[in-house]
Amino acid sequence: MTTASAAHHHPTGGSLRDGTPGSVPGHGYGPGPDSGPGLGSGPDERIAHVVAEALGSARTVLDADSLFCPGTSRLPFGDGRFDAAMMLCNAPRVFDVLSRLRELRRVTRGPVVVLATDPSRVRGFWLNRYAPEVLAVEARRHPPVADLTAALGGAAEVRRVPVPLDCTDTFDEAYYGRPELLLDPAARQAGSAWSFVDDRVREEFDTTLRRELRSGEWDERFGHLRRRPSYEGSLVIVRATP
Repeated sequence: MTTASAAHHHPTGGSLRDGTPGSVPGHGYGPGPDSGPGLGSGPDERIAHVVAEALGSARTVLDADSLFCPGTSRLPFGDGRFDAAMMLCNAPRVFDVLSRLRELRRVTRGPVVVLATDPSRVRGFWLNRYAPEVLAVEARRHPPVADLTAALGGAAEVRRVPVPLDCTDTFDEAYYGRPELLLDPAARQAGSAWSFVDDRVREEFDTTLRRELRSGEWDERFGHLRRRPSYEGSLVIVRATP
């Protein structure tokens, strides 16, 4: 399988770089998917494998995340140029995401695979008890999954992506069974939704979570997550074929 990206494939030509299943070009995934440096080394290879699996046996794959810039609405490729395409539906970085998905559909003759956040599932995470303002921001920043599938057209399959307990990525749900890690400001800063709330929200989160971890209340409510090998939250994969 070969993968085209902005750094290796330009309108004037360029080379395709090798790609292998499980080595999807790097991003932080999931809620707050614009993850910067945090506690993990991300992207988690098990989540990357889910994307690679959805791409199937495609020989040429367009990695669209680095191709679009603000003000860019059309890709420099002909119709049906690629066997498959993939994109991270990244709320802070992706402008006019639905137009971009329609453009991916135009240049791809096979599946278009999108790793996205389902905003209808964001508030189901335990963080909603401690910082509901953060998850309200997340839910507002992501388009409904139905809008994504409508933009892609054809036949679409949507699946929730299991997040492993020891996930190496740095989005909030990656710590579903390791709440202590979210007490580190560096872990929270990796998810940009935290930057949209004020200091009061962050301080109340820290104070309340610390208190309930000490008292055992968090474990009474959510302790089963410490033993759950994976968590299916708001991270989904959309696979659309013509």
